[in-house]
Amino acid sequence: MKSKETCLNMENSKKRLYLFHNSMTMKENKTLNIILTIIRVFVGLLFIFSGLIKANDPSGLAYKMGEFFEVWAREGYLPSLMLWLNQYAMLFSILMITFEIVAGVALIIGYRFKLFSYLIFLLTVFFTFLTAYALFSGNIKECGCFGDCIKLQANESFMKDLVLLVLIFILMIFRKRIAQTFSNMTATLVIVFSFVISVWMQWYMLKHLPYKDCLAYRVGNNLLKEMTPGPDYKQAEYKTILIYEKDGVKKEFTDKNFPWQDTTWKFVDSKSTVVKEAQNEPPIKDFAISNYDGQDITQTLLSYKGNLFLLFVKDVNEAHKDNIEALQSLISECKKANIPVIGLSASNDIETNKFRTENKLDIEFTTIDATVCKTAMRSNPGLMLLKNGTVTGKWSYADYPAISSLKLDLNDNQISLFPASSVPAEDTVGSPQ
Repeated sequence: MKSKETCLNMENSKKRLYLFHNSMTMKENKTLNIILTIIRVFVGLLFIFSGLIKANDPSGLAYKMGEFFEVWAREGYLPSLMLWLNQYAMLFSILMITFEIVAGVALIIGYRFKLFSYLIFLLTVFFTFLTAYALFSGNIKECGCFGDCIKLQANESFMKDLVLLVLIFILMIFRKRIAQTFSNMTATLVIVFSFVISVWMQWYMLKHLPYKDCLAYRVGNNLLKEMTPGPDYKQAEYKTILIYEKDGVKKEFTDKNFPWQDTTWKFVDSKSTVVKEAQNEPPIKDFAISNYDGQDITQTLLSYKGNLFLLFVKDVNEAHKDNIEALQSLISECKKANIPVIGLSASNDIETNKFRTENKLDIEFTTIDATVCKTAMRSNPGLMLLKNGTVTGKWSYADYPAISSLKLDLNDNQISLFPASSVPAEDTVGSPQ
């Protein structure tokens, strides 16, 4: 009897241990599934958020990509390939933004999780490489991970990518535990919808202007104020390295010990590195407008108390002309209302004069730096309205306004933009002949 009771007790103990083990395993599995869900949703939302911010301004990411390509070409890393890739920076920007949004949605709903987890891991490895290069080379200050609306320094972006790598690696390890939320048909429709929305959003922002302008040239900002340094402003300190070659051997010198008296040394290149970052520098640093004879008229334009239109043209050969009649009409209305319209072109005077003549633009053209032009105005061409230096309106080539719809106060427009004593000669500002 005792032996039977002992056997029964042992069997019951085994059953209790088995049930306890199963219970603990279920709890562990449940906890792990909750953790995986949290990680998956967090990473997915982060990718969607990052994609949507950049989709607000696809040109910004394209310019940042171009900056990487140009730096690598300058550093001698397959320069021909880098310059060729730079021509397709906008296409790469659109594809990357679209993938970020679609992949983020795919992670959240578990759509083809094995494929998308691997793809996102590879993309994050690539991002980590870019941020590491920006951090350790010092050639690029910001990677553009969240566009211009949320600026991260290179070290912040690098740490973010390292954390993301760990989280995505965890998802890859436990990918078999993650099930698709919807049926195949529904999940596929969600992915297709995400793709269409992301592409349409970028197309719309490129044709018009970013919905949210996060740059210093946005509506409401006074450009003169944005060009003014803050208190205790200190310029950046640079160290210049001069590279000379002798007998096939290259050597680096400073500007104090370079062999300027020894003609056997041949100058090869120079590079500057930042020793100390600038402090309290202004948001706008390089905004300058001049005529084609080099006369700076920036202060004249930004100090004008009346309404003033600036027409930004980054490249006259790539400028959109499909709404040029509306621009011509605007210029005609401005002349009647005594509102100056000044063209700002980053192209040379010959190409600019040809562009003005072919498109019958009866305005004066001045010159501006190409980088400043594309920063101030994402559209090519694009229109900015100023009053006493403050930006009161911005329009892309697709949205040129009618003067009557703006309801402008024209009292200060009775004053001439260029007083008689300081009117530049006609041929120096590119005025119509």
